[in-house]
Amino acid sequence: MSKKDEILHDHDLIATVAQDATGGHDGIDRRGFLKCMAWAGTGALCVMQGGVLKSYALGTPGSRAAKASAGELSFVQISDSHMGFNKPANTDVAGTLKAAVDKINGLSTAPEFMLHTGDISHLSKPEEFDAVDQILKSASAKDVFFVPGEHDVLNDDGKQYLERYAKQSHGQGWYSFEKKGVHFIGLVNVMNLKAGGLGSLGAEQIAWIEKDVKSLKSSTPIVVFAHIPLWTVYPEWGWGTQDSAQALALLKKFGSVTVLNGHIHQIMQKVEGNVTFHTACSTAFPQPAPGKADSPGPMKVPADQLRGVLGITDVNSVHGSHSLAVTDSSLV
Repeated sequence: MSKKDEILHDHDLIATVAQDATGGHDGIDRRGFLKCMAWAGTGALCVMQGGVLKSYALGTPGSRAAKASAGELSFVQISDSHMGFNKPANTDVAGTLKAAVDKINGLSTAPEFMLHTGDISHLSKPEEFDAVDQILKSASAKDVFFVPGEHDVLNDDGKQYLERYAKQSHGQGWYSFEKKGVHFIGLVNVMNLKAGGLGSLGAEQIAWIEKDVKSLKSSTPIVVFAHIPLWTVYPEWGWGTQDSAQALALLKKFGSVTVLNGHIHQIMQKVEGNVTFHTACSTAFPQPAPGKADSPGPMKVPADQLRGVLGITDVNSVHGSHSLAVTDSSLV
């Protein structure tokens, strides 16, 4: 089986919710499904408050994120748009991506930029990348920084992705940049990925991380973004990165490190020492909670509930504080 066939076999298995519109049951209990629904919220408005991300619901009237003060750094994370996907879990991924953009445009203060944490496309086709680029042009946040998902590097080991989104990157697409005193590191952990296998960074990329952060002060807030989570969410499904501990060890001197990921299509958060991990939902379709199905893959929910399990993430930064504000909200 080819790399492309392995990935598509792994990701195109459809799981259904515990009780569908006809009341059927597939082994996932209703409590588990409602827990998954509670994780809904593709993307985040991230508010950097002195270096640590906190969460405020996008579009919530009167929220601190909606009233971002002057001097804040705010950006939006979106993930897993899977443009080109057209199976029962969501036959209109362009429509749900547009809904995510509408949420971004509804913020009272336009975010400075967007992070897209991978699986921009579903089959690495030029027209799929083109469609996402066209939709994102209408967002109030004009600059977009990408990292690849495994679906973006299916056919050519990421050559097309690199040409479109990472011309100034290092190695196979990793890079860093600065915004208002915050250091951002975009990593690639999807190359040579086996279906169901853990992601990997590789020795070359880890050596580059060490060099990249060597001269930074320990007070510098760090935001790392990649596709597959850098903490082990569920190894049985490949939801983790096998050498992430080596990379994170290089960031121990920093007081605030936030890691943003996609891939698992549901919100999960974890704090470990100086590092806050945050996985975002997809703008395309949800996946089952870890271990709540035979395999990962698009999870079909009733049509009137779909946008409740999709969304965006905002991040904001405020000088003089010690936290980033990470906000997830659904597309409803």
